[in-house]
Amino acid sequence: MERIIFGDNQFFGINHSSEEKSRAQALKFKTNQSIVKVLDIIMDEGINTFMCTTHNRIADICDTMRSDSRYETLHIYPCLPYAHKYANAMTELGILGTIKQYVPGNLFSTFAKGGLAFVKKDFIAMMQLLIDAELKMFKGISTPVIFIQNVITDLVLGLGMTDFFVAFDRYIREKYNAEPGYITMNLPFLLNTLESCGIENPTICASINKSGFRMSGGKQLYEKTIEEKRCKLVAMQVFAAGTISPHEALEYVCEMDGIESILFGASSRTNIQNSKELIQSFSARKIEKVAV
Repeated sequence: MERIIFGDNQFFGINHSSEEKSRAQALKFKTNQSIVKVLDIIMDEGINTFMCTTHNRIADICDTMRSDSRYETLHIYPCLPYAHKYANAMTELGILGTIKQYVPGNLFSTFAKGGLAFVKKDFIAMMQLLIDAELKMFKGISTPVIFIQNVITDLVLGLGMTDFFVAFDRYIREKYNAEPGYITMNLPFLLNTLESCGIENPTICASINKSGFRMSGGKQLYEKTIEEKRCKLVAMQVFAAGTISPHEALEYVCEMDGIESILFGASSRTNIQNSKELIQSFSARKIEKVAV
């Protein structure tokens, strides 16, 4: 994975600290072209990995990427599922319309597989159907890592359904030739659980920041787990919903051994440039310290 990954929260009005900022961001990115312009900026800045949800509008962005060779070098890390779009589609299109729009393949065979899975309570088969539906929009686009959202990861973790993790890992590797990734709010617990069911050195995206924001188990336990270097780790929410300055936030995560990538989102060229330069500067300083 690349050191710097760009996220999509700002595009869809997601801000964990301010509803006012959320509304402003939603207004700023009300058109798909406004999103594409920011993707152009990150590519100009040498950032070639975009981590995003499977929001309906991302499908339109994917259409743009497929139609322009400029985006051939841009990798996408999908994060699934995006539940809101299914709820909205059910209201607008009904059950049949939703299945027809989102689930690839023959409608009858989909019903047969899905219905049988439901009757048998075959959650693995239902999971596979959902993955295929979510990834339909990315056909023809590079998706080297595919993440499962923390709302599912942490629910499965709490229920102790380790067979789900094993099946997800196998399905992503075998059908999509990609690395399975897991987003979580409990890094230590998830890592121990994945290792216990035979998934070694997994790719995990977790909240990591100086204030301990959304770090279940506590900052001290996280730091110990990170030092052990048992997984390929992506740090998210590094600014702790805007409560830490960019300089202080990025210095903290960049100085830590065991963090492979840093995920951040921004709305302007200036903020993108500043974050990128800080990450590069602090990362280089850490390398120099190790060399000495």
